[in-house]
Amino acid sequence: MTSTASYLERLEFLRRAIREADHIIIGAGSGLSTAAGIDYAGEDFRREFAPWIERYGFTDLYTSSFHPFETQEEYWAYWAKHIWFSRYRTGATELYKMLFMRFPEAFVVTTNVDGQFELAGFPTERIFATQGDYRWFQPASGTPKTLIDNREWVMKVLPIIDDCRIPTVMIPTMPDGSPAAMNLRIDDSFVEDFRWHQQARRYTDFVQQASQGKLLLLEFGIGYNTPGIIRLPFEQMAQRFPHTTLVRFNRDNPEPYIEDLLRFTAFTEEIMSILNLT
Repeated sequence: MTSTASYLERLEFLRRAIREADHIIIGAGSGLSTAAGIDYAGEDFRREFAPWIERYGFTDLYTSSFHPFETQEEYWAYWAKHIWFSRYRTGATELYKMLFMRFPEAFVVTTNVDGQFELAGFPTERIFATQGDYRWFQPASGTPKTLIDNREWVMKVLPIIDDCRIPTVMIPTMPDGSPAAMNLRIDDSFVEDFRWHQQARRYTDFVQQASQGKLLLLEFGIGYNTPGIIRLPFEQMAQRFPHTTLVRFNRDNPEPYIEDLLRFTAFTEEIMSILNLT
């Protein structure tokens, strides 16, 4: 079933795959959050980041995260707002809640760092967030391999941001007093703590078990920024495991790299409307 088959043919292929699946793995990238309405360059961004846009000329949340702030007070004022905007502001979106409603037993592997799967209800033990989570601070040096929850700090800091800065005493540190950093995979200092390794093992174990039966891989919004984490491994599983089906949801890059996949189809259509028909 190729991505050029008719919409109704692909929809029936998906329905059958869901109905027959013994296990389901959801793989998700940034395109899923975009489809869910989380817009990092739209009206919400322009409203909430108006002081930063005026001062620094920011155009979107992604590129602004690389800005070379001159002071730690400016840097952490921005990141307090960024974390709140991306992780704590919206709650679970309707699309993620629908995914949980439709596939509550699925295992999730994602490069997203916005926590939407957890917020939607997926148990944390079945979520492997490979690239980190806005929720956590880590040591800036990368050691020790410990993380701390930043929600309380964010909520304390937001009301006292002034002129795109926070008071020096509010610059976050780790419990031992060392500088804190975001737990996001941007370089080799990224901390893979015990939770990360625990979830990696759980994911590997789930794949091994699921590969013995009928496994359905649902891939949402993964392009070519980091294809080696989910996109290509999913294709390899669909090729290697005898009863595995891959269904890709991708507006811009639907076609597989491995051309001879036997149990594959893709949708470029709107995700919510497809899920409503399955």
